[in-house]
Amino acid sequence: MSTKARSLEPLEARIGYRFSDPVWLEKALTHSSAVSPARRNENSYQRLEFLGDRVLGLVIADMLRLRLPKANEGDLSRALNALVRKETCADVAMALNLGSHLRLGDSERRSGGARKMAILADVCEAVIGAVYCDGGFSAAAKFVQAQFGDLIDPETLGRNDAKTALQEWAQARGLEPPTYEEVNRLGPDHAPSFEVAVNLAGFKPAEAQGPSKKVAEHQAAEKFLRREKIWRQAE
Repeated sequence: MSTKARSLEPLEARIGYRFSDPVWLEKALTHSSAVSPARRNENSYQRLEFLGDRVLGLVIADMLRLRLPKANEGDLSRALNALVRKETCADVAMALNLGSHLRLGDSERRSGGARKMAILADVCEAVIGAVYCDGGFSAAAKFVQAQFGDLIDPETLGRNDAKTALQEWAQARGLEPPTYEEVNRLGPDHAPSFEVAVNLAGFKPAEAQGPSKKVAEHQAAEKFLRREKIWRQAE
């Protein structure tokens, strides 16, 4: 086994899957900026991301079908969109610390590519594609179920995400749209935690933390909605 392959063993343990051919995982972690233009299709994660996106959608759709037997098509579609969006995939990537294993070109590395939400979301989908190519659909489905399963929340089924709900609530009352402000940033660069406040004229700000600004914004919006009893716990 190559030194590179051995260095990925801790990541395989976090993923919960051991690759028969570690080259698939290496490719899933390789950004196009680290590969010459002539070899990007072959040696970067772009094609695996395309595949993983489709596998993710299918597995999540089936999970929702089984777990939420009374949900209608519209509710299932909204739940699916929330689970496969870039922010959610980036959160999974951060939980697995995929960013620390990314292979990036010099300029992308200097600009903080390992912490960019879009790249983290893409590499999450690429890892799903890599597991599929190495171990088949069953292995990929187990990975998705393990990483995304706990995010299925029947309480929020059929409801707009918190930021959208708060903006619509403010608009319906003739208020200016809510704004979001980064209050603090904690932790190391490879695993940061952001504290964000949501501000709405006439109301006390609500603050929340998350592993990305987007997540913290959604959590702050939800905290505001619950505090003002716009959303209730049983909704």
